[in-house]
Amino acid sequence: MKKLIAFCFFAPFFAFAQIKDAPNRTEGDGPYNKLIIRGVTLVNSTGAPPVGPVDIVVEKNRIKEIKQVGYPGVPIDPKRRPKAEAGDKELDCTGMYLTPGFVDMHGHIGGSSQGTPSEYVFKLWMGHGITTIRDPSAGNGLDWTLKHKQKSLKNEIVAPRILAYTAFGMGSDTPITTPEQAKEWVRNNAKKGADGIKFFGAEPDVFRAALGENKLLGLPSACHHAQLEVARMNVLATAKAGLTSMEHWYGLPEALFDERTLQNYPADYNYNNEQHRFEEAGKLWKQAAEPGSEKWYKVMDELLKLDFTLDPTFNIYEANRELMLARRAEWHDEYTLPSLWRFYGPSRISHGSYWLNWGTEQEVQWKENYRIWMRFVNEYKNKGGRVTTGSDSGFIYQLYGFAYIRELELLREAGFHPLEVIRAATIKGAEALGMDKEIGSVEVGKLADFAIMEENPLANLKTLYGTGAIKVNDKNEVIRVGGVKYTVKDGIVYDAKKLLEDVKAIVKKAKEEENFEILQPGIKKAGEGKLGN
Repeated sequence: MKKLIAFCFFAPFFAFAQIKDAPNRTEGDGPYNKLIIRGVTLVNSTGAPPVGPVDIVVEKNRIKEIKQVGYPGVPIDPKRRPKAEAGDKELDCTGMYLTPGFVDMHGHIGGSSQGTPSEYVFKLWMGHGITTIRDPSAGNGLDWTLKHKQKSLKNEIVAPRILAYTAFGMGSDTPITTPEQAKEWVRNNAKKGADGIKFFGAEPDVFRAALGENKLLGLPSACHHAQLEVARMNVLATAKAGLTSMEHWYGLPEALFDERTLQNYPADYNYNNEQHRFEEAGKLWKQAAEPGSEKWYKVMDELLKLDFTLDPTFNIYEANRELMLARRAEWHDEYTLPSLWRFYGPSRISHGSYWLNWGTEQEVQWKENYRIWMRFVNEYKNKGGRVTTGSDSGFIYQLYGFAYIRELELLREAGFHPLEVIRAATIKGAEALGMDKEIGSVEVGKLADFAIMEENPLANLKTLYGTGAIKVNDKNEVIRVGGVKYTVKDGIVYDAKKLLEDVKAIVKKAKEEENFEILQPGIKKAGEGKLGN
């Protein structure tokens, strides 16, 4: 039987079993006294168009120089290039593309129910160029998360840098029911070293007290506005109270209601039945104010004035509009652990496994949901609002790293220019984390965090997947191209493809130990009477 993970407003009072610690780092070269990355085309997050060839000089973990060294199609004059001295490291990236390291704003570091060791999760992220993650709710416990944060900062492990947002109330012996208790918890959370708070909802006076105290301490916050509390405080209410970012989209349609005050729940609705929860959520945007209406723009403009951040996580609900697409994604074959595959499967008790009777009608409703949701997000961006990139992997058939790239594609579908997609994936996340002076763009003085790839991501975001993209060459041969070639974090150069090979080895070993093969739900294993995995 699968264990329930209750990521809802009462989640902080559940005990979280920690996953296995990440092993000490043996991969990656550097940092160097001087690293010179030669001949790349720079795809930055500053709004500038691509430029190249460029040489980038890194001293230890900082960018020292960015120099244009020539013109496309013309041999580079060696005299124009930064000179390497004895002992310096030169990385020939001629013809390749370099972006800032990616920021995943919704990165759960696995969980005991998914059976995902931290090495597996970290290498999937790093193998896709993700160099910073925000762990919303610190599901393995704050102490565990902070320990790995420090190990990552010291580069003792192969992992993105980690920001720990504790779930509100985590560690409290009793439910927090008064404003005074809320403020005390927030102060203690900050003293422990948390980077922020993840909320799911609370009684309004308690919620406002916690948000206000957190804001006074100068810490950011996030919220998944769970249906059990959203009617009392929607996104506009929490943003006014001090919330700095919202996750997913819950709470936003509710702020846009103009012909009702509550979601149109059917009489037999039960929140603990996740088919009910997600099926009815697929009808919610149609209950909000008409796109382009006065109410639509009034709410949008108020959020803009508050400098509020949207972290939509489009990918995590994609199975709702196309279940087979998410379930049959090709990377599951070699990169999804048996335990994680079982967790994804239909179940009445596991979070995100609500495929009890999911079909055409639900998918059509969710496609319409996406159309309206994406319009709001794109218009918010067009009016100067901050939109970031988060994946929420480990649930609903979304796999760490791969799901992040899918999120980039969905931002593109929403109307973002490819350069705006890169901006959402880098500097906008850095801004939301309060780290834009250190990461998020390739500029002199910032930390040396890069993703380097052989294919142009602006032409085809699919080339960022670890499985690459399909292409037919001049000989009519089907080939795979792409994948991140190098991930650079803090000036340390990682072979991204080697990291993904490590993940494949972890998965292969787990399958061999269980004699496991991936079977689609309801399909029997050959020669056996019981249903497959």
